Amino acid sequence: MEATNLRIPGPTPLPPAVRQAMQRAMIPHRGSAFRAFFRALREQVRRVHRTDGDVVILPGSGSAGWEAAIVNTLCPGDTVLAIVAGDFGERFARVAERFGLRVERVAVAWGQAATAEVVAPALERHPDARAVLYTYNETSTGVANPLAEIGPLVRAHGALLLVDGVSAVAALPLEMDAWGVDLILSGSQKAWMCPPGLVILALGPRVWEAYARASYPRFFWDLDAARRAAAEGNTPTTAPLTLLYALQAACDMLEAEGLEAVYARHRRLGALVRRGVQELGYRLFADPAYASDTVTAAVPPEGVAVRDVVERLRREFGIEIAAGQGPLKDAIIRVGHMGWVHEPELERTLAALAAVTKSQRAV
Repeated sequence: MEATNLRIPGPTPLPPAVRQAMQRAMIPHRGSAFRAFFRALREQVRRVHRTDGDVVILPGSGSAGWEAAIVNTLCPGDTVLAIVAGDFGERFARVAERFGLRVERVAVAWGQAATAEVVAPALERHPDARAVLYTYNETSTGVANPLAEIGPLVRAHGALLLVDGVSAVAALPLEMDAWGVDLILSGSQKAWMCPPGLVILALGPRVWEAYARASYPRFFWDLDAARRAAAEGNTPTTAPLTLLYALQAACDMLEAEGLEAVYARHRRLGALVRRGVQELGYRLFADPAYASDTVTAAVPPEGVAVRDVVERLRREFGIEIAAGQGPLKDAIIRVGHMGWVHEPELERTLAALAAVTKSQRAV
């Protein structure tokens, strides 16, 4: 059966308005119509981040954002703190190592949060740290880390706060400037409600101070080149027009709903899924105090196999959920509830999960 209810942590379902926007005809990507369109789009994206700083939109995935963050702000041999509380925090750390940075991992038990109590002592142990690599929402564990309390610590230390916000931006509260975030990156295929293919970076003023010192070679990921082009309403390379049309439609939807209402909807839906899976005998993998409102990770009851649950939901109900990643591959299920999602889709998911779980436990 073809999946009709996409409940993985990304890519997420596309709203009709986004699909329709992608049918628009091409226009000259160096013409006046594009310049006006792109300037307006960047203002919309800036408002979602709650920042007066720069935003850069480039072709690529969220993973590309890790590389762009590193090569534009650091030098080979610099010390960075990598806060690793899950698979995506580990990947960010590995990218830093590939670029010859001195990576000091701060390990957090998977399922637990990277709180100020974790980050503050690490900063004290490493006074030479030039940046902190931090994941706002750890997609692999279903934990929303408390970003708001980290910024002041990092700022006081004098380091940069470089944030993976891939499964957070446009769904979880974000006050980039007020929280002291220097750089946050995200991908179009998550709460932005668009197809994969865009990496979106919001940049504070301290990024440009670091840029002047950074010594990595860069061309495609040169954020200053993107900033200078954007000031003229342009992109440094060929604009991915179809995806930009999609992003504009998505931003229109976010602004029509209102960001506070978007956040409240995700809180409501997150609570619905967490309550629902626990009623079926699943145990939340994340510390409930920091459970994510965009993805729920849960440990099945005894006798219920993750692979069987995932496969049967797909085959019998047309519903796609995800298994775990890395060491959690066969230990947890993950249900995405970000972007264009409302109660009916999640209620159908929970009803199907109940049927599959009940039949497995009866075997």
